[in-house]
Amino acid sequence: QVMLVESGGGLVQAGGSLRLSCAASGSFFSISSMGWYRQAPGKQRELVARITSGGSTTYADSVKGRFTISRDNAKSTVYLQMNSLNAEDTAVYYCNAIIFRVALRDYWGQGTQVTVSS
Repeated sequence: QVMLVESGGGLVQAGGSLRLSCAASGSFFSISSMGWYRQAPGKQRELVARITSGGSTTYADSVKGRFTISRDNAKSTVYLQMNSLNAEDTAVYYCNAIIFRVALRDYWGQGTQVTVSS
């Protein structure tokens, strides 16, 4: 099995910063892409940022210029640097990975809570 474990969430004041980490472990051949999604109470889960194996990145319009996604291939880890946080960023953030083991499929972490106080 493949496991994704997130860390780095917490409570911050508006204007502050957090850095989320997600490490993939287990037996797999390769990671096609990794990304971050978030879900606020009463709202649908949405894509925040994604990075492919080739280094291409995608960001939600709401976080462009404030969030930066990066990866460490040697450690199978993806990071999300979040700056200039505001109350609208409050959500549970989930790590996602498209991984090839016996076939390509999506894997999800359990989520980490980010709360921004205004």
